Amino acid sequence: MEKERLLRFLEKAAIEVRGLLPWSSNYTFLVHLKDEALESLAVYKPRAGETPLWDFPQGTLCLREYAAFLVSEALGWSLVPPTVLRDGPHGFGMVQLYVEADPEEHYFTMRGRFVSQFQRVAAFDYVINNADRKSGHVLRDRQDHIWVIDHGVTFHAQYKLRTVIWDFAGQPIPEPILEDLSRLEEALAAPTPLAEALSSLLAGPEVRAFRHRIRHLLQQRTFPHPGPGRRVPWPLV
Repeated sequence: MEKERLLRFLEKAAIEVRGLLPWSSNYTFLVHLKDEALESLAVYKPRAGETPLWDFPQGTLCLREYAAFLVSEALGWSLVPPTVLRDGPHGFGMVQLYVEADPEEHYFTMRGRFVSQFQRVAAFDYVINNADRKSGHVLRDRQDHIWVIDHGVTFHAQYKLRTVIWDFAGQPIPEPILEDLSRLEEALAAPTPLAEALSSLLAGPEVRAFRHRIRHLLQQRTFPHPGPGRRVPWPLV
């Protein structure tokens, strides 16, 4: 389906709540969306259901989820499922297309496959400063496309990368990934729609730190090492 049509559907379709998804730290609802032509399941995370965090401003997690989607699209990688911000039954929040995936599969069960896709995920998580890349946040759909979800704790101005994907540490970043990152840097250097959108979703220091991390990868041309400190999330899956 055309991406723009799908995004309009996510923005405008009627929402019916099916229930809370278990094991989520924030209120996360499985919902059914339907308009005159389409229907689908989706994930709805209302701003009002966000658990307060000491290091992230209250009410910003849904904005960060949407910012991660915009960056994924700007890179051309389609890592984050189609995502919008909209009002819903429990107020304003994030709505994201539900990905049908085998719940028994996650990064640790797939790490020997889909290497090029996981290299993109590793670079993506570094530049968005993902503080919580668990193995279970990596999904494979029926077409063998890799999706990544749960990006509420991203884009902090301070370095907070915590991920289970350290397999590529110290290895050269493939040239196609560097080329995509270079285009992303160019898109942020001028008043483009992407730059304006991120400025409305994130604080000024967060946008500047985001641009700095992109430049750092382009200069180093290797995947980062974990470095000192606890650089994996808990639980791992």
